[in-house]
Amino acid sequence: MFDLPVKTKAARKRYAQFRKLLLAEGFTMLQFSVYARHLASEESGAILKKRLRHGLPPDGQVRLLPVTDRQFGKMEVYFGKKRHQAEDPPTQFMLF
Repeated sequence: MFDLPVKTKAARKRYAQFRKLLLAEGFTMLQFSVYARHLASEESGAILKKRLRHGLPPDGQVRLLPVTDRQFGKMEVYFGKKRHQAEDPPTQFMLF
């Protein structure tokens, strides 16, 4: 999950670069500024975190939140007041 400044042209460029990094690393967008990627193990998550740290923008806020497949499966999804079926949980998810 992230919240990055976009008030200046340079800040918008850093935002776009960070978003492209996430997509290049295999993340998919769940909501604006909430991206997720399935990982097979905590070890592969540690390697990914290290690569992402090198691409962090100098400003803004970024959070990593590991979520198990069981926790992900308990998610409730709503579009307006209408509830929709959540995605099938993978074996493990890492939210970013």
